[in-house]
Amino acid sequence: MSRPPTFAPPPGARAYSLRTARGEFAVVDAPVAEGIAGKGTALLLPGFTGSKEDFNPLHVPLAARGYRTVAVDGRGQFESDGPANDESAYAQDELAKDVLAQAAALDVPVHLLGHSLGGQIARAAVLLDPGPFRSLTLMSSGPAQISGSQQQRVKLLRDALAVMSMADVWDAIQAMEPPEETDTGGELDSGLDDREDLRRRWLGTRPAQLIATGRQLCAEPDRVAELAAVPLPFHVLSGSHDDTWPVPLLDRMSVRLHARRTVVPGAEHSPNTDRPLETARALADFWDHAEQLGPRP
Repeated sequence: MSRPPTFAPPPGARAYSLRTARGEFAVVDAPVAEGIAGKGTALLLPGFTGSKEDFNPLHVPLAARGYRTVAVDGRGQFESDGPANDESAYAQDELAKDVLAQAAALDVPVHLLGHSLGGQIARAAVLLDPGPFRSLTLMSSGPAQISGSQQQRVKLLRDALAVMSMADVWDAIQAMEPPEETDTGGELDSGLDDREDLRRRWLGTRPAQLIATGRQLCAEPDRVAELAAVPLPFHVLSGSHDDTWPVPLLDRMSVRLHARRTVVPGAEHSPNTDRPLETARALADFWDHAEQLGPRP
């Protein structure tokens, strides 16, 4: 999905298991930069086939702006545990409750950010209980189901996972792609240049998680009106091109939410790695504004 330049945590960040009331979740936790006054904490949720490492390029610039950032592997993603074959464990409501537990474990109000699938899970968490959150940013995450072309790709993956092992699916993906483009593309883009780390992440992800969340992406209803009624500041951020949710669709969603709208020039579905400095600047500017504004009445 995203393409972090390295799989290792950035300088100053720490990788560990965050203990919550709903189990432990693997996180990369980057503190505020030394000598900088702290402004707040952000919880970052990755997308489909993604992981916490997708946000590696954002930690350092956001730390310099005064924000602690905690990127998390959701249930069944990469280094967070989850059942391999029980799809019910990955129902959207269950994943949303996990996010509420993660926020509670951090024990401070958090700016919530969800990328792609993570944005729809973040939205579900806010609709369950907006109390733990200072703001919500939907990054490259649209109002309802993904585009038709991406639905076809997700269906191919789900069909493959129903009859093949994760290792066999990985090998099939590699065989189908040109050597210089060996990823899964768009919403299925694996996101790591290092093939061994990429393969390790793929094999660590639970097949039931991919099948269940892939189904969600293809059937997600439009809940924008519900979300607009929640008293939080909203931010819709995307690249200037997106095959998963077309940019005009994201423009209209931002209007419906009365949200701040950021389009990052030159970025596509993963502005967090395509244009990390510009993306971090836009996020920090919004969070600064949200800290001053407070919750909407």
